[in-house]
Amino acid sequence: MPGIKGPSDYSLEPPRHPRLKINAKEPFNAEPTRSDLITSYVTPVEFFYKRNHGPIPVVDDIERYSVSLCGLINNSKELFMKDIWKLPKYTVTATLQCAGNRRTAMSKSRTVKGVGWDIAAIGNAVWGGAKLADVLELVGIPYLTSISQSGGKHVEFVSIDKCKEENGGPYKASIPLSQATNPEADVLLAYEMNGEPLNRDHGYPLRVVVPGVIGARSVKWLESINIIADECQGFFMQKDYKMFPPTVNWDNINWSTRRSQMDFPVQITIKGYAVSGGGRGIERVDLSVDGGKTWVEANRYQKTGIPYIADDSSSDRWAWVFFEAEANIPQRAEIVAKAVDISANVQPESIDSIWNLRGILNTSWHRVQVRVGQANL
Repeated sequence: MPGIKGPSDYSLEPPRHPRLKINAKEPFNAEPTRSDLITSYVTPVEFFYKRNHGPIPVVDDIERYSVSLCGLINNSKELFMKDIWKLPKYTVTATLQCAGNRRTAMSKSRTVKGVGWDIAAIGNAVWGGAKLADVLELVGIPYLTSISQSGGKHVEFVSIDKCKEENGGPYKASIPLSQATNPEADVLLAYEMNGEPLNRDHGYPLRVVVPGVIGARSVKWLESINIIADECQGFFMQKDYKMFPPTVNWDNINWSTRRSQMDFPVQITIKGYAVSGGGRGIERVDLSVDGGKTWVEANRYQKTGIPYIADDSSSDRWAWVFFEAEANIPQRAEIVAKAVDISANVQPESIDSIWNLRGILNTSWHRVQVRVGQANL
């Protein structure tokens, strides 16, 4: 691809913050500490979790870099960055998280496979770029379309990133065309993160950001956008990131019986964030200091005043919220937190009821054992 190349080894990796917790070195997967995660409503780029499947691609000529639009459309098109920069720019405050966030806690119930994430494979950022709906209009697909004239029902994003799970082929994922062409879904072709150009770890020069959906669908280092009839058949859509009941194990799994995971459910940590997928904002956060016997509602807030947030009206839908509460607790206590979104979805009490062999979507009540007299949460 002109202007961009994927290195075959790890000799050209970008620098990373020394306080990151490294879960895998090659490919590089890391998360911030718990304290670094929640120091700011907008997660600093250096503390935003890093999820990779191979060496980080290198752009050597931004002017020659381009993205192809092809598939079930009348006229294919090659878009250069200058073309994308000319489109209306939008900023969307949105939380991204890996579906495997809190996997280590699920592993304590029963062993699962995957990167050993703690609670910080999540981050909130202000993404800047062109809306995907505007880009698709350039190739004759109007807003709010569920099927193209040529029979396309899904939009597939293909990365320059090569990974072993695809037998050395590119990472790819898809979303329904109806979501891609809906301006209210806020799907972006993003070239900025927190008011600055994307860095290499986060997809420079161009990535997809799909708010409210697991991070695996927000493809980085975009190479092509394909309009296809069926859902993407790539590994990470068909043989990973699917939710199975606790009865399924690696001996009896049948991947075809479950849909690819898209929205992420309500998610929380005692340290102060809560988030729900699918554009369903957080309605309230409940806290208990006696292991779940009694509950109080926490104060919740979303910080404003960030200079590069042009319009923060979407934050309630796509971004996390912080919560804060004061409680008198005994010398020893079990603090429990759970969130409820605007559709009244609530977190399950037990890990056992949602355990799955991939260790994804651990949304169970978060419990913290403490030995203090009073807590500021």
